[in-house]
Amino acid sequence: MPGESLTFHWDDWAVGDLLRAKSETRVSLVVPARNEAATVGAVVSRVRGALMDTVGLLDEIVVIDSDSTDATYSVAQDAGAKVFRSADIRPDLGTFAGKGEAMWKSQFVTSGDLIVFMDADLLDWDTHFVPGLLGPLLTRPDVALVKGFYERPGQAGPMEGGRVTELVARPLIALLFPHLGSLVQPLAGEWAIRRSLWSTLSVPTGYAVELAALIDTAATLGAEAIAQVDLGVRAHRHQALRDLGGMSTQILAAVLDRITGADPDADVVLRQFGQHGDSLVPIERAVSLHQRPPAQGL
Repeated sequence: MPGESLTFHWDDWAVGDLLRAKSETRVSLVVPARNEAATVGAVVSRVRGALMDTVGLLDEIVVIDSDSTDATYSVAQDAGAKVFRSADIRPDLGTFAGKGEAMWKSQFVTSGDLIVFMDADLLDWDTHFVPGLLGPLLTRPDVALVKGFYERPGQAGPMEGGRVTELVARPLIALLFPHLGSLVQPLAGEWAIRRSLWSTLSVPTGYAVELAALIDTAATLGAEAIAQVDLGVRAHRHQALRDLGGMSTQILAAVLDRITGADPDADVVLRQFGQHGDSLVPIERAVSLHQRPPAQGL
């Protein structure tokens, strides 16, 4: 069937087998974080204890602090991560707000041949996420990017994604990129990629980073270079509906750029409405549509 992706389960590989396959390959875990002091410490300490201090599957854990106003930086550092403020990395290249910016900047402060991304706001998860994502990359040279998918507690099961996935990403894929249609959760924050590919991709600085990477990987290497892994159960904090409007705008802009070649390097004003007494009042926010060029050679 067209659009079928390589699909695995996290326990298809034993950690010992992955260590043998890893050999001299270096692996970096990158955690982009903004105001995640409540959860980032547990993410770092649990992964470090299980996969770095004990078995050496990871060579480094790097947290990229994206303009946090809480104790994210110190909490992550105390937990054993290398921590960098996004704005301080390659200041000659300027800085933008956003998750994609933090992930793009990570290329300049990590050494891994393979890079694993994990969100910092995880609540219900386990450290098997990391070896699960590494499995296809370490054992299948034809695989260049691996997406995680999982059951989200309180939902119907692993085939049901978040609100932006179901209302924006999945319809766009169905209409424009059907070869990616079998990916269960295309916007999942848990994924892994070869540096040799990541450094060649243009990266939206906001929340479109995951979908853009999938589209561009398929365009460059073919959809068969993408695999997905069932990671079990994952929970995280939910965002307010109006915030999801900004995320959706960034995703739509990144897709339009890839379809039409329109220049996304600008801000757009998103007008939403809220109730104030008996009246509806406009709520305006600037949504950044900036995109970073490939890091290779910078």
